[in-house]
Order: sequence, then C-alpha cells, then structure tokens
Amino acid sequence: MRMLKCGMTLVAAAVALPSFGQNEPQRQRTNRVAGMWRPLSLKSTLNGVTSQPFGPHPDGLLEFNENLHYVECIVNPDVPAFAASDPQNATATEIRTAFLGSLSLFGTYTINSKGEFTGNHVDGATIPNWKGNIRDNAHLTEVVNGDTMSEVFHNGDLTVEITWQRVK
Repeated sequence: MRMLKCGMTLVAAAVALPSFGQNEPQRQRTNRVAGMWRPLSLKSTLNGVTSQPFGPHPDGLLEFNENLHYVECIVNPDVPAFAASDPQNATATEIRTAFLGSLSLFGTYTINSKGEFTGNHVDGATIPNWKGNIRDNAHLTEVVNGDTMSEVFHNGDLTVEITWQRVK
C-alpha cells in the first residue's frame, strides 16, 4: 500500500507499476507519449467548481524522453512581471501570484507493451508535498490521439484536465 500525497490530501492506493523484462529493452518498444508537448488548455475542478489556474492560455512544456524520464513546467503567461528588477525585492503578493501561476515537476514514468502511459513517480516538484508520489492510471491518465494528448489527474474532489499538442 502506497500513500499518494497530492496537495493536502492523502490517498491510499495499491500501486503496481510495470517493469520491463530483461529480454525486452525499452528502446525497442513503441512509446506513444515520448516527445515534447505544449499545453492547449487546462482546467481544474475542485468540489464542483471549475477554474483555469494558469489562465485561458497556459504555456509550458512537457517532455517524456525515451529513457522514461519526464519534466513538466506549466505557467500562466498573464502573471505580471515584478515591479523591482531584482526578484529578491518582489512583494509578498507578487511572489504569491508567481508561485500560484506556475507548476514544475520531474521524475520517471512507465509504459505498457503497447507504448501507452501507465504511471509516473514524482522525484521533485515546486509543490514539495508531491515529492515521492506514485501515480498509476487510477489517478493519472495520458491518452495520445495523433498529435494531441489528453491528461486527466484525479485526487479526491480534485480533477485536472490538460490537453497537450505535440511539438514538431
């Protein structure tokens, strides 16, 4: 049993992420999620209330590499610049707005024999509570359809839906 820590919620889940056999090296498999992706849309629903925490046109990148590592960074491009040129002199409000308008995380991920995403492990994130999380398909899905990928994250009363476009 593994505890998933997402925000302030703890979720108990039996997690069994697949591993690859010695006779089947990863580089010889099809990997449907591998590549660079940009967000087209992002919405979050918490307790029935839907919002766009990164604005109507979120920006960022998500990379799934062939070595089964990922890096994700999402920002709200409408967050205003700090008044001071040195970020050390930003106001508490400016820092809070910048923090709430950005999210970064990185770690490893798994795929099945069809090259479909099956889960990830968070090695680090701008939300410290997420470090060490393991998310299987019960909590996180990445479904590729051509050059578009649909991501859905569930955790209790929170659902986050992101549509990604493959970068060519």
